[in-house]
Amino acid sequence: MSQIRRQSIISTIIIFIGFAVGFFNNLFFTKPYWFSTDQYGLTRSFFDFSQLIVAYSFLGLPSVIYKFSPYYRAHLKDDENDLFSWTLLLSIIGFLVFLVFGIAFKSYFAQKFSVNSKLLVDYYYWIYPFAFALLIFGLLEAYCWSIKRTIISNFLRETGLRLLTSVLILLFVFKVINYDIFIKLFACLYGVLVLILLTYLKQNNQLHFNFKASKVTRRFKKKMLTFGCFVFAGIAISTTASLLDSVTISSKIGQAAVGIFAFSTYISNIIQVPQRSIIAISIPVLSEAWREKKTETIKKIYQRSSINLLLISLFLLGNIWLCYEDGIGALKLNPVFLEGKYVVLLFGLKLVVDMGTGVNGQIIGTSNFWKFEFLTGLILLLLIAPLNYILITKIGIVGAGVSNLVAYTVYNVIRLVFLWKKFRMQPFSINTLYALLLAPAAYCITYFLLQQLHGWPGIICKGLIYSSLFITAVWYLKLTPDAAPVLDTFKKKLGIKKSGS
Repeated sequence: MSQIRRQSIISTIIIFIGFAVGFFNNLFFTKPYWFSTDQYGLTRSFFDFSQLIVAYSFLGLPSVIYKFSPYYRAHLKDDENDLFSWTLLLSIIGFLVFLVFGIAFKSYFAQKFSVNSKLLVDYYYWIYPFAFALLIFGLLEAYCWSIKRTIISNFLRETGLRLLTSVLILLFVFKVINYDIFIKLFACLYGVLVLILLTYLKQNNQLHFNFKASKVTRRFKKKMLTFGCFVFAGIAISTTASLLDSVTISSKIGQAAVGIFAFSTYISNIIQVPQRSIIAISIPVLSEAWREKKTETIKKIYQRSSINLLLISLFLLGNIWLCYEDGIGALKLNPVFLEGKYVVLLFGLKLVVDMGTGVNGQIIGTSNFWKFEFLTGLILLLLIAPLNYILITKIGIVGAGVSNLVAYTVYNVIRLVFLWKKFRMQPFSINTLYALLLAPAAYCITYFLLQQLHGWPGIICKGLIYSSLFITAVWYLKLTPDAAPVLDTFKKKLGIKKSGS
């Protein structure tokens, strides 16, 4: 757990820095005299459609890397390891197949989106270089995670990408480039990250290209093929489900609504930062634990991840929801973004559910019952697709928040029940209940004390009081066993000795 805790803390700090840079970017994106909501929405659509392309091009191969890399490392020398080389080749083939279909169906795409999202149709072909670079980066990231080099890939994805975006924004704001050049350069950003990561891995002698089938590949190829096919189907389904909201909004309401939705989900996704870092380092550890049949280690990771992520998600959601309206006003953002207030709340609650149930998906995905991930992904799609279409059509972007909260709650409950029945694992304790009672109590106290205070004074005071109440209660009630080790680590870094020593 100490290794997971250390890398998770470092990665979380890096990701939060990235979100700070991203918030700076969003300040520019949301100023109507620089970017229109349509132009901002197009950058979100680039991500959404690229993720969809990548999900189908990956063929489940990143998960193959996660699950089988321990066997390659245990039985092969580094320069004999051919796992990454074959996954790279197959993913490129998958992308080329998708590209052919994308070109063939361009007219159909234009027919569906030209009325409400003309800008998206105009830059349709620029989605593909963005998606291809994202594909290669995703494989390199999976490889980094498998060798426990999570910090560099997290930095590039979460901070490096946003810093490069900041450069493009400033070039546009100061009229060095126009929007046409901006969006074309934006499509090349992941390509820069790929070059950086390739250089890092080669300089550290961590990357070898070898297309000669090794003994491990020959031994496990049938298992890897079966595993990859099921994971591919599951990931394709779950990715489609996760992107249906913005695609439906783009088609039914328009690109401007996508911009509002993008801003709202960006704010709520701040809550997810620690989950990303914990997942990144947990996957290789869980994979090793399953290979060595260390079920107690898996149970410990499950329980610790649940309470830690639940506390963090409640802490962040409380602060965001208390200060959202004041933040829009204080930063003088376009008032249209107030329309996304309840999207922030509903997506925030979805993340509380998802994070509070721990790394259940990663435990299932690295176990011998990985086929169950396909089933849960299918259930998620069957729930979210009709809910999204009906609710977005009826109540707009808030409908996406409602459908996501309902669908992901059912999705996680199913996985909780499965892990309990198969392995007698469940992540909850009495501290889970205390955490769920603590957050609304701290919120209500702060809200009713300071409901008349607005602007920057309101933001600062509400944040301080809610945070103080929450953190003090967590410490006093000892809701997480990781609080003391983290504090001790920071004391050592600062040169503070323990009392009595």
